[in-house]
Amino acid sequence: MALVGGGTIPKPGEISLAHNGVLFLDELPEFKRTVLEVLRQPLEDRTITISRAKFTVDYPANMMLIASMNPCPCGYYNHPDKDCLCAPGMVQKYLSRISGPLLDRIDIHIEVTPVSFDKISEERLSEKSEDIRKRVEAAREIQSARFADEEGIHSNAMMSSRLLRKYCRPNAEGMKLLKVAMEKVGLSARAYDRILKVSRTIADLAGSENIETDHLSEAIQYRSLDRDGWGG
Repeated sequence: MALVGGGTIPKPGEISLAHNGVLFLDELPEFKRTVLEVLRQPLEDRTITISRAKFTVDYPANMMLIASMNPCPCGYYNHPDKDCLCAPGMVQKYLSRISGPLLDRIDIHIEVTPVSFDKISEERLSEKSEDIRKRVEAAREIQSARFADEEGIHSNAMMSSRLLRKYCRPNAEGMKLLKVAMEKVGLSARAYDRILKVSRTIADLAGSENIETDHLSEAIQYRSLDRDGWGG
């Protein structure tokens, strides 16, 4: 498989070739489910194992996975102006090509809705890319200092459960918000960890030492595929 790698003498695939970089998968549900499930190990362990009859090879796979997909085969599910043309049950079947355990391992899910002409054509000042870059660089410096004594840990995404308990401790109000989100949406323990990591990064981007309630609220909003209404 091109993603995994292989051969008589196992060679690295796209997952390993994207080590310390970005792996972009377009039209994610169009990949075979068996191929997508292979992503679970590298997303969790940041390595990928290729087994052969006589030996096993581990390749590094510390990559950032970015994927895109349509909401359904016709592309109009949840569209504000156009009706979905898919038959009953087809949307759920389409979305179910991506398993829950794989979605749990993806930190951020964002639904991108169509932009109206008025929004596209309006003249308004937006934040400059240069300013955004400065904020990102400042956040990375914060993380580098935070994990200076942790071998092999360089960013919030790489935090273990121990480090999560140390650096991602919401206040009482934040814990109450998380509890409501967990119970209402039915989030898994892995999704809970992802929310904490993302909220820690949001706080770093804001220059905040503590994870505030609004940071948690924003991170929870980035779990759109966990919400009701997707393929219902």
